[in-house]
Amino acid sequence: QVQLRESGGGSVQTGGSLRLSCAASGHAFGFHCLGWFRHAPGRRREGVAGIDVNGKIQYADFVKGRFIISGDNAENTLYLQMNSLKLEDTAMYFCATRSPFYCRSGAPIGEEFEYRHWGQGLQVTVSS
Repeated sequence: QVQLRESGGGSVQTGGSLRLSCAASGHAFGFHCLGWFRHAPGRRREGVAGIDVNGKIQYADFVKGRFIISGDNAENTLYLQMNSLKLEDTAMYFCATRSPFYCRSGAPIGEEFEYRHWGQGLQVTVSS
């Protein structure tokens, strides 16, 4: 059974940094086939970054150059280092496991429906 345990998040001022972690137990692909999504009030949930089965990484345009996704296979843990945070980065952040079929065949982030298991979410609040 896959379980995702997220940690990190919190409140930070604009320009600051935060690091999110996601420990994935029962996930067969280490830190691969995992992604980060976010959901802000009034907006639909959107993909932030993902890693495919080969380790290829993709970022959403709105975080390129600011966020870094990485992982630790030994710990089955996925990370999201968020730098130069903006007000519009305020959202609930989720890590999720991606279906192997889509992880092997699609772009590293993919669509929300391609993800099977979701973490409980972490609130990230950026203030001025």
